[in-house]
Amino acid sequence: MEVTQIIIQVLNSISYGLLLFLLAAGLSLIFGLMGVINLAYGSFFMLGVYLSLAVIEQTGSFILALLGAATAVSLVSMVMEVCFIRKIYNRELDQVLLTFGFAYIFMDIVRWCWGGTPQSLPKPVMLQGSISILGAIFPVYRLAVIFVGILLALVLWLIVEKTRMGVIIKAGVDDKEMVSGLGINIRLYFTLIFALGAFLAAVGGVLGGPITGAYLGLDSEILVLALAVVVIGGLGTLKGAFLGSVLIGFMETFGNAFFPNYAMMTIYITMVAVLVLKPNGLLGKDERP
Repeated sequence: MEVTQIIIQVLNSISYGLLLFLLAAGLSLIFGLMGVINLAYGSFFMLGVYLSLAVIEQTGSFILALLGAATAVSLVSMVMEVCFIRKIYNRELDQVLLTFGFAYIFMDIVRWCWGGTPQSLPKPVMLQGSISILGAIFPVYRLAVIFVGILLALVLWLIVEKTRMGVIIKAGVDDKEMVSGLGINIRLYFTLIFALGAFLAAVGGVLGGPITGAYLGLDSEILVLALAVVVIGGLGTLKGAFLGSVLIGFMETFGNAFFPNYAMMTIYITMVAVLVLKPNGLLGKDERP
C-alpha cells in the first residue's frame, strides 16, 4: 500500500472513529455513571438518520435536520427515562428487557413511516467536494466530520469534568441520597445526562447518514460497535470512549483494506485481547471492594 493510500485510510479511520465516539460516549456515560443498560441506544442513532431525512425533504437544510433530529430524539429519550427507566434503576434485567422492547418499537415505527427500502442522506452542498492530499482524493465531508467530532468531544469533556453539572452527576452516582439531601434534584440531572447521550447518538446518526445510509437493522449494527467501544475503553470514562472509538475505527478501516472478509473479526480479536490484558477496559477503573 502506498503512502498516500495509508494517509487516506488513516483519515477514514479517524472520521469513522469519531462517529463511533459520538455514539459510544453517551452509552458509556449512561451505562458507567447511571448504571442503565440501554439496548435501544442504537435506535437513537437510526432515528437521527431517518428524522433528518424527513426534515431535509421539507426544508432542504442539513443544519436544521441536524438540530431538529437530535432535539427530537433527546426529547423521546427524556420521556423514556422519566416514564419508564426511572422506575427500574438498579434492576439490570428489567432494563435489558424494557430497552430491548423499545428497540423493536422504534424499528417498527421506522418501518411504518419510511418503509424497508434503504435510503441515502444527502451531504450538505458546501461539503460535497473533495480535496487532493498528496495526489489522493479525500472527501471534504469526512474532514468536516473529523472537525465536528473533535469539537464535540472537547465540549463534552468540559461539561463532564469542568462544570457543576458534571460534579453533581458523578456525586449522585456515588451517593444519590446524600446529594438529594443537599437539596439537589438528582433525578433531573440523570434525565439530562440520559437526554444528552441520546442527543449525541442522534448527532452521530445525522453526521454518519451520508456515509452509512439509512436502513432497517442499522441500529443493531451500530449498537454492537458501540458496546465494543465501551468494553475496550472502559465504563464511565470519556477518554476511554474516545480511545476505544479511534482504535475500533482504525481496526475496521484497515481490516476492510487488508482483510475484507475478516474485518469484523479484527474488532472482536481486539476486544478479546483488551479484556484479557485489562478486564475493565483500557482506561476503566475497578470499583469492586
